[in-house]
Amino acid sequence: MADHKQFVVIGLGSFGGALAERLGENGCRVTGMDQSKDRVESLKDVLYEAVIGDARDRESISHLPVATAHAVIISMGEDITQSLLATLHARELGAKQVVVKGVTDEHARILKCLGVNRVIFPEEEIARQLADQMTWPNVLDFLPIDPEYSFVEVASPDNWAGKTMQELDLRRKHSVWVVGVKDALTGKLQMFPGGDYRLSADQILLVVGKQVDVNKLSDFR
Repeated sequence: MADHKQFVVIGLGSFGGALAERLGENGCRVTGMDQSKDRVESLKDVLYEAVIGDARDRESISHLPVATAHAVIISMGEDITQSLLATLHARELGAKQVVVKGVTDEHARILKCLGVNRVIFPEEEIARQLADQMTWPNVLDFLPIDPEYSFVEVASPDNWAGKTMQELDLRRKHSVWVVGVKDALTGKLQMFPGGDYRLSADQILLVVGKQVDVNKLSDFR
């Protein structure tokens, strides 16, 4: 349960609508706003509050709980002007965190100047994730920590079964740190396994390291 975190989603198109719906499923209180009555109507059963309004109008956004929400997410399709105005209004009305769907690099740079916390390009992020999954099929999940380091879940190669962490010596040989081992079948998690911890079949390693080293490790079969 998300402890009823509150979010405001401005723009309920394909991305904003899916995001609002998922946040609602996660137990969050989501206020959604869009100019389209049909879009708002289609989501009224999953939204905590559904509002028909024009994001270009500061007065319309002032009626939304932008100052008390955990975050305001703005997804205005390809309309850069509308996106920038909505962002400006949200910032001026005291939004704690603003996340905006980007359209172009120039749009992203202007958004950064407005002080948004994150600009996302959903298609690019999904494409990169898919490309990584296809390149390294044994990588189950991937989380960038900073430009150099990443946290990944890697399926343990079959030939590692029966070996201890000391025998594998991944820190010295591959410059990565194993912070946890999870059983793929039961979901049981062993955090910070010691050197005498012996791997078995069907286990997943939770690994932290530089991207270049994680990539090399991900090539193992």
